[in-house]
Amino acid sequence: MKCLKYIFSILLLNMVFIVVAQQPHNYNVVWNSQSKNASESMPCGGGDIGLNVWVENGDLLIYAAKSGSFDENNGLLKAGRLRIKTAPEIFNGTSFKQELHVQEGYVTIDAEQNGIKAHVKIWVDVFHPVANIEFKSNKNIQATVGYESWRYQNHVLRKNEGFGNSWKWVLPKEQLVKKDDINFVNNELVFYHQNKGETIFDATVKEEGMDAVKEQLYNPLHQLIFGGKLVAKNFAPVGHSEGVYVNTPYKSWLLQAKKATKTFSLQLYLYNSQTTTAQWQQSVDSIQQQYNSIAAKQPALNKQWWQQFWGRSFIHIGNKQTDAKSWEIGKNFQLFRYMLASNSNSKWPLKFNGGLFTVDPIYTDSARKFTPDFRNWGGGLHTMQNQRLVYFPMIKNGDWDLLQPQLEFYLRILKNAELRSKVYWNHGGASFTEQMENFGLPNIAEYGQKRPANFDKGVEYNAWLEYQWDTVLEFCLMMLQEHQYTGKTIDDKLPFIESCLQFFDEHYQYLALQRGRKGLDEKGKLVLYPGSAAETFKMAYNANSTIAALQVITTELLQLNVIQNNETKKAKWTAFLNRIPPVNFTTFNNKPTIAPAIIWERINNIESPQLYPVYPWGIYGVGKPGLDTALNTWHNDTNVIRFRSYVGWKQDNIWAARLGLTDDAWRITSLKLKDSERRFPAFWGPGFDWVPDHNWGGSGMIGLQEMLLQTDGKRIMLFPAWPKDKDVHFKLHAPYNTTVEAEWKNGKLHRLNVLPVERKADVEILLQ
Repeated sequence: MKCLKYIFSILLLNMVFIVVAQQPHNYNVVWNSQSKNASESMPCGGGDIGLNVWVENGDLLIYAAKSGSFDENNGLLKAGRLRIKTAPEIFNGTSFKQELHVQEGYVTIDAEQNGIKAHVKIWVDVFHPVANIEFKSNKNIQATVGYESWRYQNHVLRKNEGFGNSWKWVLPKEQLVKKDDINFVNNELVFYHQNKGETIFDATVKEEGMDAVKEQLYNPLHQLIFGGKLVAKNFAPVGHSEGVYVNTPYKSWLLQAKKATKTFSLQLYLYNSQTTTAQWQQSVDSIQQQYNSIAAKQPALNKQWWQQFWGRSFIHIGNKQTDAKSWEIGKNFQLFRYMLASNSNSKWPLKFNGGLFTVDPIYTDSARKFTPDFRNWGGGLHTMQNQRLVYFPMIKNGDWDLLQPQLEFYLRILKNAELRSKVYWNHGGASFTEQMENFGLPNIAEYGQKRPANFDKGVEYNAWLEYQWDTVLEFCLMMLQEHQYTGKTIDDKLPFIESCLQFFDEHYQYLALQRGRKGLDEKGKLVLYPGSAAETFKMAYNANSTIAALQVITTELLQLNVIQNNETKKAKWTAFLNRIPPVNFTTFNNKPTIAPAIIWERINNIESPQLYPVYPWGIYGVGKPGLDTALNTWHNDTNVIRFRSYVGWKQDNIWAARLGLTDDAWRITSLKLKDSERRFPAFWGPGFDWVPDHNWGGSGMIGLQEMLLQTDGKRIMLFPAWPKDKDVHFKLHAPYNTTVEAEWKNGKLHRLNVLPVERKADVEILLQ
């Protein structure tokens, strides 16, 4: 019997060792002290709800945010702030631990004071719009929860506060953020904001001369109502209090436990809809009733979802004990992916300028002493060059559910973009601008108010944004890659892609015919003038970033069976492909390089669009013709060199990886993905934007992916820019429903699993 017990113990230890060995990377973030303020908060999210969680001066505080909460000014407003107090003040005791459990998607707080031990679990349901706070202790304690709102009264927007919504620098005098409705109802707290009267949509339509088609335009702000309900079983209202957090006055609605207890739970239900107040309240009540009936099952279902999510893909680098700096890069890749997963079940895309995890703006910019609703560069306003970097990494991660909100965003505003073309120029195709509202029109401030009377009404009177139409083609690429990677039919997206291409064909022939007799040049090619190479090379003639985009999208479109089987469409898009001009070249140091354009009038920003044919368009790169010319561009183009950086939306790490420049790719990507300067490691920024800077994290993720795996048709190239001395274990996705798991350790390939197995024949190992 003793022998059997001994054998059983050895087997059990071995099983434990195996489990630990298979999960060597613990990326949980653990804090053993309270936070100073909201800037030291920890993200917790799921579905389309994000929470900032921190403990300050003995109080547990939570900012809550839900995607799509746009007010009349098109600001993206917080749902509010919760403050939980206990008596005794358990979090001020001798022991404190706050932990983000990355693999399971929740936050815990453990504290002890004078023998009283408390455990708090905070999590957001992936499948339902509900945030849960669960409290357990070994002895009875008293608890009070306050719902704190700075929108308890009308708020007059102050100078520069318009940059947090869509007014920017044309903010009208006495413009309000209108107060919310907040009331106790049957021991529960109901709060909501209802958009009433005219919104910035109405002002934008009028300013931009779209009144004639106003009734046809999609308007996401009209009668939008957002908010929710705070439920605390066995709690009752005990009045109000007032205070100031940081620099913002607030009013608190207080709920207190009816008696001291060892356990209690809070639920925060959040819901948005374009409907009436009565219908919204019925919907919230219905969500609550449904959730009560299934709540016991939800922790297990959410755990299963997170397990599936992390099983899709990963990148683990090095070992924390032997190479902490390299390990840190893999850790932050995973932490940022967790933050992106907070929007997996959403109607609206994550904003590049903070996502769902912004806090009081003073902690990002000390001059911005505004409310917690503020973020620079707007809430419902989208800067698409930034947005694309948030969403491109989801492709190789296999996170197609996370990608859908961004693609569906474009599909919803297609008609508005087509109406722009019809109203302004009387031709077809969708006219998408670089900075545009969630209803598809240019921002009212960026559009320009001091416009010459004869200036084209369809063009932004703006030195940075004029004639920049082509960013939308990168989202067309995402749509096409969804088909390439998954085999999913994209018939619902084809009208969108075709409309985007149609715009360039018809608009640039229209412009040519305004200047002269011919719509094409002497070679039968489009003349892409005026154009823009990103926001940098302005008034460009045949910008290469546009040419490369049109070539790739049209070529990929023509490869679809639905186009190949339609002779009319096949002929149409083949003819268009033949009208696209070729990529242009120049020289530096007597070496051929890719040019930004044939010619341009001025340089207006600090981007390097001459490398866009490398990424995202993939015309040049490792194993492809013309690599030497692309390398010459990297090494010799003086603008490429002087603009090089790792900060914010800079893409130099991605280009270095695509060009096989291992040392540069590792150096710049390491700088991007190192621990941020804030307490939470993946709260980067502000860079050029805000904190947390999601396009900073996204570009870092893309660069790391490209160092490990690149594809060209059916070719799968592994380790095209990976340092031989860096251990790595990764799983990423490739076209044709393929996943690749590989491990490089001690200078050798230790593992290579490719599914489906027949795709292993397409794998090339470039690191030997």
